[in-house]
Amino acid sequence: MQSRTPLFTPVLIVGCVIIIVSFAIRSTFGVFQIPIAEEFGWLRVEFSLAIAIQNLAWGVGQPLFGALAEKIGDRKSIVLGAVIYALGLMLTAQSTTPVEHQLYAWLVGFGIAGTGFGVILAVVGRAASDENRSMSLAIVSAAGSGGQIFGPPTAEWMLGFLTWQSTFMLFAAAIILVLLTLPMMRAPAMASKTELDESLGQILVKAFKDPSYTFIYLGFFSCGYQIAFITAHFPAFVTELCGPIMPGGTLDSMGISTTSALGALAISLIGIANIAGTLLAGWAGKYYSKKYLLAGIYTGRTLIAALFIMFPITPTSVLLFSFAMGMLWLATIPLTSGLVAHIYGLRYMGTLYGIVFLSHQLGSFLGVWLGGRMYDVYGDYTLVWWVGVAVGAFSALIHLPIRERRLEGLRTA
Repeated sequence: MQSRTPLFTPVLIVGCVIIIVSFAIRSTFGVFQIPIAEEFGWLRVEFSLAIAIQNLAWGVGQPLFGALAEKIGDRKSIVLGAVIYALGLMLTAQSTTPVEHQLYAWLVGFGIAGTGFGVILAVVGRAASDENRSMSLAIVSAAGSGGQIFGPPTAEWMLGFLTWQSTFMLFAAAIILVLLTLPMMRAPAMASKTELDESLGQILVKAFKDPSYTFIYLGFFSCGYQIAFITAHFPAFVTELCGPIMPGGTLDSMGISTTSALGALAISLIGIANIAGTLLAGWAGKYYSKKYLLAGIYTGRTLIAALFIMFPITPTSVLLFSFAMGMLWLATIPLTSGLVAHIYGLRYMGTLYGIVFLSHQLGSFLGVWLGGRMYDVYGDYTLVWWVGVAVGAFSALIHLPIRERRLEGLRTA
């Protein structure tokens, strides 16, 4: 009898560790919005643009690192990404002008691409069995939320006794230290001989001609817009617009006595809820149509965001929103990457998913930059929030016509 392939493999465990550290650092940048702006007397849009550029660079770098990993190997690509990431953080720590922050954001973004979902999901996807692939992708995606749980509160805590510059330097050291786990990451090339015979160019031509690939690409835009806007601006949004925390109440007894601390807690709560939501999405993707699950997730996000902004912002509504949105936060990742692998195969999954992820990061760039710009113009985030509601509804609809089956014309074993 053939034994069942284990779900938790060294490749999966190392992939989770790298994602946790990479995303813990990435998720903290919203916490630095107010301290950096106040130190230099900048408009909100200045540092927001740096975060937006970081997201854009992540998107541009994702297919490049995906292709590089397929060319020189996953581990070499991850090492390069981590070194660039650390360099970007160290240079950012020395920056004193908006232009410097925005310039070095390109390095940070490329570093995230080299240590983020595109490369890690591809290597985990190849190493997993067909039976475990959907759940393995979900576990790695949930690991990103693991980093998000402790990243912002840790940054908020560190800022209590360190400068933001020293905090960035420690983050740079952390991303380098994670490379010590790489010797355990040895993934087989789980592609058929005929898949290997097809060139990247042939696969790209077939994918670009397929309307379903275009729908997946366009649909991922709103995911990036919503996630990046909330990550970058929600701590400041809560700090400035949320009603006061009741002295002696539950939050106050937990040490959450300011709306600033509540903003950091909100990002962590999103991460906690997302672990359950992403694992649930991975399980569901094994049994149900991925495109319909994605349409449902985007519909849920749209309704939650609309309801939140329509009512007064209170500590209770912030916590309820964070939990509800968290359940749907990265649930799109295993389903979208799984859909790409299901339709177009595993051989060039890193590159194909990386191109789709570029749409995600174009949305991220717009969400972060537009948030800062609209804040400076109107003094609040209301308009940019409603744009997020609209693009969420668009994504829910555009997933429906996707043809969820192996693309005709691709070679099979």
